[in-house]
Amino acid sequence: MSDRSLRRPWLAALLALVVSGLGHAYLRRWARALGWYLAVTAAVFLFVPDGAVTAAFSGNLPPVRDLAPPAAVVGASVIDAYVVARRNNREYERERDAARAADASAASVGVDGDPDAASTDAADADGTVRCPECGKETDPTVDFCQWCAEPLGGEDAS
Repeated sequence: MSDRSLRRPWLAALLALVVSGLGHAYLRRWARALGWYLAVTAAVFLFVPDGAVTAAFSGNLPPVRDLAPPAAVVGASVIDAYVVARRNNREYERERDAARAADASAASVGVDGDPDAASTDAADADGTVRCPECGKETDPTVDFCQWCAEPLGGEDAS
């Protein structure tokens, strides 16, 4: 499985609104983050008059029409961060489901193609319990992995 993980789309959008490119950095899309940061910076330098920038720093509110171009770019960045996070989550779930299906088919066949050698227990030979999702050693007294919160597939798991 890849190193992809679930991300919160609302958090990516909020971060992109606070600082341009930060939402994409949260999604680990570094080139995209830099691109959006540069796009907003370019929109400010190219389309916002110097008087509006000076007025903003002195505490006066510049006309809305002066701030519209960079605001539109920021809005597009926020929407893009949200959409990229949703797409990332769909791909993660698709990969996770494919990995589970592959694990289930491998477990049903068993070792060396022998169906009788298949083990439905998640315990290793030495008695330690490993999570079928992340592979880390887990506490055998709980029904879920404390590392990835996936339910463990033992007899007592519901």
